[in-house]
Amino acid sequence: MKNRIRVERAEVRMTQQQLAEAVGVSRQTINAIEAGRFVPSTVLALKIARTFGKPVEKLFQLEEGE
Repeated sequence: MKNRIRVERAEVRMTQQQLAEAVGVSRQTINAIEAGRFVPSTVLALKIARTFGKPVEKLFQLEEGE
């Protein structure tokens, strides 16, 4: 699964730590999501989307074959 979390954070000048605190996870979790090593739960994906004020589909996209 691809995501735009790093891009969205950069646009609002938010650190991984700030995003992690906003959604209730560790900075390492945000790092793993951005790197594509971890697929967030539906609840976490929705919390991240809400934090940026965007629909979840704008932040996360399935890749070919998923």
